[in-house]
Amino acid sequence: MKTAKKEEMRKEYKREDLGKGVRGKYYEEYKKGTNLVLLSPDVAAAFPDDASVNEALRSLMKIARQTTGLKRSTGSRLASRAR
Repeated sequence: MKTAKKEEMRKEYKREDLGKGVRGKYYEEYKKGTNLVLLSPDVAAAFPDDASVNEALRSLMKIARQTTGLKRSTGSRLASRAR
């Protein structure tokens, strides 16, 4: 059998080639939780990195908090007219 070069992907792997598994290796990180979000390509193009996405979302949250004390939005008035 021909041996594969180290940088090549094999067609098949044997369990013993993968080394010993460690139960619960990532359990603590898993418990912390994570939120992965897939951005649409046009949205992703507007943000060079995760820090800029977080900054934009924090700004949006700040604006939302500031505006929650306002009276009904235009959208709800339009919805009531449609009835």
